[in-house]
Amino acid sequence: MTFLEFKKKMFDLACFNINNIYAWQPNFDRNNLTRWVGRGYLIRLRQGYFAFSEYRNKPNYSLYFANRIYRPSYISLHTALAFYGIIPEAVVQITSVTSLKTASFSNDFGEYSYNNIKENLLFGYDLKPMADNRTIQFATPEKALLDLLYLYSFYDSEKELEELRLDEDYLHDDLNKDLLMDYCSKFQSKALDFRVKLLLKTYDL
Repeated sequence: MTFLEFKKKMFDLACFNINNIYAWQPNFDRNNLTRWVGRGYLIRLRQGYFAFSEYRNKPNYSLYFANRIYRPSYISLHTALAFYGIIPEAVVQITSVTSLKTASFSNDFGEYSYNNIKENLLFGYDLKPMADNRTIQFATPEKALLDLLYLYSFYDSEKELEELRLDEDYLHDDLNKDLLMDYCSKFQSKALDFRVKLLLKTYDL
């Protein structure tokens, strides 16, 4: 099989794994992948997952791949909070939550980290449209904030919460406090209840 034949069949998937290939070509030689990665035709996203190098120049694919290479997951925590402008600093890692074990990956598209939460807490995300009629699973602002307070237990004092430097205009004008409290109740966590009350006090919400 030539690379052009392979590319014609697989390119529109954007991200594919070895099972996608075997479903099409059961006798596919995996050594081809190593060779094509070496030549720069393909990028290895993680063990068994690949993308064509052309996607490096397309917007938002680094975020799209976050959903695809470790599932189920959705983008949350610092990446989502920075996306909405709730925290001021740029985020180096693309942060997600998952019901799988905590993991991290590094590839040419970026640094990916995944934090484990219980399966019943995988809610509160939207499908954000991007190019090529694809979508990205992205936490709502309220869920991203709750995921952060739930997973990072050191946010348990006014000083720690102040150092997050959350955008007060956003919190007062755009954050859906009713939705925040509704989502919070679904966690059934007294520790999270405490941190949310402290957040509301710290930022006078």
